[in-house]
Amino acid sequence: MSRILVINPNSNNLVTIHLQSALDKHVSDLDITVHCVSIEEGPFGIETKADIESVEPLVENKIASVYEDYDAFVIACYSDPGLSAARRIFSKPIYGIHEATIKYCDNKKLNFGVIALAEKSIVRHASYIKKLNLEHFYVGEKALDISVNEAVHDQNTLNKIIDAGFKLIKERAAKIIILGCAGMARHRLQAEKELDVIVIDPVQVTVETAIEDLG
Repeated sequence: MSRILVINPNSNNLVTIHLQSALDKHVSDLDITVHCVSIEEGPFGIETKADIESVEPLVENKIASVYEDYDAFVIACYSDPGLSAARRIFSKPIYGIHEATIKYCDNKKLNFGVIALAEKSIVRHASYIKKLNLEHFYVGEKALDISVNEAVHDQNTLNKIIDAGFKLIKERAAKIIILGCAGMARHRLQAEKELDVIVIDPVQVTVETAIEDLG
């Protein structure tokens, strides 16, 4: 049985709990184990460039500490912190949820928009997509202007996601909506129902990619 480790680089354990719950249901019929962990030394939410830089070595350390126990690793933060460095250090498959999700959308050849936590995130996201040369179907982003913790706890987060999603559909002709933070994952199904387009939880899509690659 293949084993995949999903690393939530922040210390907000409720994010990890929601990820584990969603993924358990998603892989329940498969001969595979998916284990989600937090990085306790990380910030409570990864929202700035400084946050990203601070968790990069922590991601490397986490992978190194359990390397022999897993067949693949998923970095469950939309900023893909530590992805490039980890791939240079380790030979096993390592996935960043931003990169994997954008590749998935590019393969679908459908316009995709992203719901970001904050306006300041959008510039980083757009620059990263351009660096990956995967901007062909990227139509832009809408920010919720909330923190990671609010994405998990605020009862109004779903309404904000739906409002931002409708704007991307109407104004940018988006056919796919990406939830640009792992903390939004629990809202995917209801958002997809309300928006009537494909709504992607990047962690779920990335785990699916890892499972396919592992064969």
